[in-house]
Amino acid sequence: MKKNIVSKSLKISFQLIGLSFITLALPSSMAAQDITPLGTVSSADPRATAAGEAMLRQGGSAADAAMAMMLALTVVEPQSSGIGGGGFLVHFDGDDGALTTIDGRETAPLSADEKLFLDENGDRLGFLQAVLGGRSVGTPGNMRLMAKTHEKWGRLGWETLFAPAIKLAEEGFLVNEVLHSRLNRLARVWKDFPVAQKLYWRDGKPAPVGTRIKNPELAKTLRTLAAQGSDAFYKGPIADDIIKTVQSGHANKGDITQADLSAYKAIERDALCGSYHEYIVCGMGPPSSGASTVLQILGQLERFNLGAIGVENPQSWHLIHESMRLAYADREKYLADADFVSVPIRGLLDPFYLSKRSSLINADTSLSQYDAGTPPGAQPRTAALQREIPGTTHFVAADGNGSVVSMTSTVEGPFGSQLISGGFFLNNELTDFTFVPERDGAPVANRVQGGKRPLSSMSPTIVFDKNGMPILALGSAGGKRIIMHVAKTLIGVLDFGLPLDKAIELPNIYFARDAVQIEAGTFLAEKSSELSAFGRTVLVSNIGSKVNGAQFINGKWVGYADPRSPGVAFNPE
Repeated sequence: MKKNIVSKSLKISFQLIGLSFITLALPSSMAAQDITPLGTVSSADPRATAAGEAMLRQGGSAADAAMAMMLALTVVEPQSSGIGGGGFLVHFDGDDGALTTIDGRETAPLSADEKLFLDENGDRLGFLQAVLGGRSVGTPGNMRLMAKTHEKWGRLGWETLFAPAIKLAEEGFLVNEVLHSRLNRLARVWKDFPVAQKLYWRDGKPAPVGTRIKNPELAKTLRTLAAQGSDAFYKGPIADDIIKTVQSGHANKGDITQADLSAYKAIERDALCGSYHEYIVCGMGPPSSGASTVLQILGQLERFNLGAIGVENPQSWHLIHESMRLAYADREKYLADADFVSVPIRGLLDPFYLSKRSSLINADTSLSQYDAGTPPGAQPRTAALQREIPGTTHFVAADGNGSVVSMTSTVEGPFGSQLISGGFFLNNELTDFTFVPERDGAPVANRVQGGKRPLSSMSPTIVFDKNGMPILALGSAGGKRIIMHVAKTLIGVLDFGLPLDKAIELPNIYFARDAVQIEAGTFLAEKSSELSAFGRTVLVSNIGSKVNGAQFINGKWVGYADPRSPGVAFNPE
């Protein structure tokens, strides 16, 4: 079916890598795609994918499908995301060509200060000391994000979006291998979390694979939200229970109040975009470090002809590793919530600065160290590493009208703070702040401040071709590795010319201290000695990922899911 997705010239406005805001204006004759009448959805769990499919079959928009998946994942993937957490959403509108991002990232309590994760002696807390209990809980943002998304782009009734999740919570769902493994991993700390045990344990131990989990409290919460709207999350009985749980549900108390819940807003922000070859890659700006770091990795690699070097040539992966390390060094030093800290985004993506950083990369040997640069406009900062637990989830949706959603959602680490309120887990997002606020006499950008949003690696992405038409939508789970999973996949498609599913399957690569970390069981692992010849120790590790995406191919959107996960895509025949 041939469908013109705009009635006039397509216009996409965004912040481009070249320091300016630009608009692509295309003649209406060019702004046309063959659109699959129903669309596609992809998520990390088949039951969530089914929820998105159900919305499309009822005539819902990509936004409707994405929000139904977010709710269903609250039930079936509680270790990764849900309404007790937050997320980032990127939306392309098939009617008017507008590109919009919504920031639903959690916020620190208004009373929080930079000493939140320091002990009485001023020393940083251990990670488990910080993460377990209410101290780590930020004000959840997903329900406000959902309300804004539905208001702008929803076609189905609000309550319709809740139906699949309510059914899963009431009738139950079966524990899969992934959930069981996460339950086992946290078993030793759940002695202090009886509410979580009661729901997810059987006979004194984590529920085995195949156990049916029913969650009537969550069903009740979802029914209330379906009937009363998102305000019912931020005031009234649901809000009261969140506050009570954070303040008294564990010895490690937090300080979320009604004032925090009432003040929370999901924020519509400008998309952050940059050119790469003939493509335009778009994602979230701060407080996400996703788009800026992905764009730095790509921008530093653009002078190398990776396609000619070859996907199976270790030199390509050496170059990718070098660019990754340089971009992550800048991330650690400069990225944070730009509403609170001066973040030199334009400087980090300045073409001259990227060229200067790229010139540090030697095609034949590794750098001795990877220091942050000094981008234009940067204020004095101290680099500070902060741990992020690999968690989170991603999902995409495209509808028959040409609209596309790419959303990453999270409660941070597995099961967040381990605290349950109203049947859902509360996040531990505040541990994404850097615990130590100052080093070497300079402030740390990502230090704790009241009302501030912690730095995130979530990287929901939409890619446009040279005509300004969307051709890719993707993202991943994985803590700080999210950025690299997305960058690797983009390189697979845009440089190596692979279809999206094959690009997702490419070896994962990251770093561990001074070593290159590559995925076991892949062709790259078999060439580890060749890769080490570039001057770095190579560690072969089990580096999982959870990429979900969609690609516009031969006139239709096709969804894909990472084979390393239980996720699936719905693609109509």
